[in-house]
Amino acid sequence: METLSVDTFKKLREVSTASLTSELLKLGYRNTFMKGVHPLHTNSRLVGYAFTLRYIPAREDLDFQVEYDNLKNPQRVAVETIGENEVLVIDSRGDISAASLGHILCTRLKCRGAAGLVTDGALRDTPAIRNMDFPTYAQAAHGTTSSVVHHPVDFQIPIACGGVMVQPGDLIVGDDEGVVVIPAHVAEEVVNRCHERDLLEGWIQEKVASGASIRGLYPPDESTLAEYKAWRDSQARS
Repeated sequence: METLSVDTFKKLREVSTASLTSELLKLGYRNTFMKGVHPLHTNSRLVGYAFTLRYIPAREDLDFQVEYDNLKNPQRVAVETIGENEVLVIDSRGDISAASLGHILCTRLKCRGAAGLVTDGALRDTPAIRNMDFPTYAQAAHGTTSSVVHHPVDFQIPIACGGVMVQPGDLIVGDDEGVVVIPAHVAEEVVNRCHERDLLEGWIQEKVASGASIRGLYPPDESTLAEYKAWRDSQARS
C-alpha cells in the first residue's frame, strides 16, 4: 500500500474537503465526494487509508440470525483485521433500512487503532457512538441489526460508497461537510496543492470580508497573486 509522507499526512488534517474536490477536479477526477454521508460528531475530522467492506442484500437462508460467527463472517473478520490509520469504509448500497454496524464493533475498531468509520448506510447505537472519540460518518440511524438487510461478502476489494469508487488504500478525508476519496497515487500532489490553495483562499476571504470586490480577486489575477506573494514573504520574515 502506498503511504504518504509524515508531512503530507499532517497537511491532510488541515485542508478542507471542498479544496480537495476542487484540486481533484483539476486533475480530471469528477466524482470524489460521497453523497448523503454525514458526520455523527460536530467539528469532525477524519484522515486515513481505506479498508473496504462490501455488503450485498441479505437472504433469509443465510442471514436469519442475530449471533455472528466471529471467525468466518467477513464483517467480523474485517473488524479484527483492520490496522492502524485505516478507515473502515462500508458499501451498504445506500440502504438505510437496517444498521450496517454498531457501538461495540466501533469500539473494537478504535481499540485496533483504526482512524474511523464510513458507511453509506445506517448505524445503530448512534447516541453511544456520538459519545466516542472516533470519527464516524453515515447516512442515517437505525436500531435493527445488519443481518436483516445486509450480507457481508468480502473486504479489501473495490467498492462503492456514497456513489464514489473506493479502492483499498485510497485516502479518506472527512470534515463537517462530508467525506472525499483521494486515489492513492495522486494524493501527495493533491494534498500539497490543497495546502497552498487553502492559504491563498483564506487570505482572499479576509479581503472579501473587509469589503473588497471579487473582480480580479476571486479568481486571483496576476496583480492579486503578486500581492499575495508579497504578503506570504512578509509573513515568513516575521
